[in-house]
Amino acid sequence: MSLDLEQLKKDHKTSYFALEYERLLGEEKKVNEMILQDESLKELAEEELQNIKFQKEAIERQLEEMIKKEIEEEEFPNEIILEVRAGAGGDEASLFAWELAHMYERFAEKNKWSWKILNESLSSAGGYKEGSFEIKGKDVYKILRYETGVHRVQRVPQTEKNGRIHTSTSSVAVLPLKKKTTIVINPADLEIEYSRSGGAGGQNVNKVETAVRLIHKPTGEDVRCTTERTQLGNREKAMMMLTSKLQMIKDEEEARKYSGDRKNQIGTADRSEKIRTYNFPQDRVTDHRIRQSWSNIPIIMEGGIDKIIESLSSGIIGDAEETD
Repeated sequence: MSLDLEQLKKDHKTSYFALEYERLLGEEKKVNEMILQDESLKELAEEELQNIKFQKEAIERQLEEMIKKEIEEEEFPNEIILEVRAGAGGDEASLFAWELAHMYERFAEKNKWSWKILNESLSSAGGYKEGSFEIKGKDVYKILRYETGVHRVQRVPQTEKNGRIHTSTSSVAVLPLKKKTTIVINPADLEIEYSRSGGAGGQNVNKVETAVRLIHKPTGEDVRCTTERTQLGNREKAMMMLTSKLQMIKDEEEARKYSGDRKNQIGTADRSEKIRTYNFPQDRVTDHRIRQSWSNIPIIMEGGIDKIIESLSSGIIGDAEETD
């Protein structure tokens, strides 16, 4: 294993092992020099060299495991922003967006992930015009990465007097919070708006403009964060959200370049792709990418999406292997 010790020493996670490995290299050099100076010490020295070799190999294995884990965490970080947004369908779409957020929150609870509201904009019906949530936990991005896309609901709204089935949509975006990103945001490209954070209770609520909205002028993408106590805290969180969103856009563009070589676009994380239909009258949820359906919508909407996630993951992996 070839080690870049200087680079490893810069990382606090690997610096101790790099220094220890460097010390062993020094010891190894001294022992070899000793053999050259006095041949009679060769047998004793070889035993020492073997001991040094074992220690070096142990460090190499540890570093290899740490580097492998770091690469995996970079590809599949344990922190995401989940964004829901009402689409076509007015109040019914906003109510469905709220239900989707609730579904993912319950699923997060089952997986012992943390869930934090970053921003929520409510409709007059009490649903979500849009909502952004921070989820932290083991394998969160690996498990939820295929949820990005347009979710469609078919049902009879409570306000429908004639019993007609309506079709509405809401979009979901899963944004991985990666430590390393290729996105560089020029401050001149940002428009920043400050406002008062909404919310119940507390004497200071709505008195100070702590809520922050960032607009990226070149793309028109915007994010809003309201839940941190300070304006600076909300601004930092909003910048993190915007960076993740711009990275997703870039990834989508890259995926489209190669999608023509595949039979379909399963797993390209395209936010405009209709991925799933929730048909309430027929008690059926269908994922269109793998052409598979599940029943018992009440359980599914309470976070019971385990089977969908498992089938989707294996279906997409299988499809990718066939089309590569």
